Amino acid sequence: MGFSKDNLKGFVLALLSSGFIGASFIIKKKGLRRAAAASGVRAGYGGYSYLLEPLWWLGFITMIVGEIANFVAYAFAPAVLVTPLGALSIIVSAVLAHFILKERLHRLGVLGCVMCIAGSIIIVIHAPKEHSITSVLEIWSMATQPAFLLYVGSVVVLVFILVFHFAPQCGHTNVLVFTGICSLMGSLSVMSVKALGTALKLTFEGKNQLIYPETWFFMLVVATCVITQMNYLNKALDTFNTAVVSPIYYVMFTTLAIIASVIMFKKA
Repeated sequence: MGFSKDNLKGFVLALLSSGFIGASFIIKKKGLRRAAAASGVRAGYGGYSYLLEPLWWLGFITMIVGEIANFVAYAFAPAVLVTPLGALSIIVSAVLAHFILKERLHRLGVLGCVMCIAGSIIIVIHAPKEHSITSVLEIWSMATQPAFLLYVGSVVVLVFILVFHFAPQCGHTNVLVFTGICSLMGSLSVMSVKALGTALKLTFEGKNQLIYPETWFFMLVVATCVITQMNYLNKALDTFNTAVVSPIYYVMFTTLAIIASVIMFKKA
């Protein structure tokens, strides 16, 4: 694939984003541990004392910086190019977890990380060039296709089942529950971030997209998805080894985001 200038910008921003996000996992985990030691109630069991912990907020700010870079990357490059580059965050978090959190990454975990990166490289090499979008209404028409609405409905149903049925029963023993909720909501947030990022990009170019209610709807979806993701990612990080959470979350999130992108944008 020959990179266009926009794709190259998205590529670089996605790499920077992954570095910040990978580091944020470790900083937030340290904050969660410190908050749990001080209050006696862990985030994985419904505690929110980490909101009073400065170290957790430092991790949160680091994540926000990474997400902003990621947000802008989606405005320049297709989701099937940007999302897989999150593999770098696995390396960052795994290495930092090894040295800072003393969480050992075994041979199988190393193999899993290598496979994630290899798969990401293949996807990036074959990522399609994105056709020019001239209005947020164009994205809205894609988002309201029957196939994508069916996907959204399926995701919402699965999230409700995981939150209200599986999370209370086995959320603290099965890493797939909390990471599954994050990944499912993440696939919707990626599509909404892509729409919102494109709308803001067009607005800055002089084509005001803020006059359309669809732009504000996408913003509401982004806020809802991100809050839900953060809540359950905190639970996952507090309950399980970072070196386990990070690769599983990455694989599930990337797979679902690509599926959502193929359905919505019809890119294969």
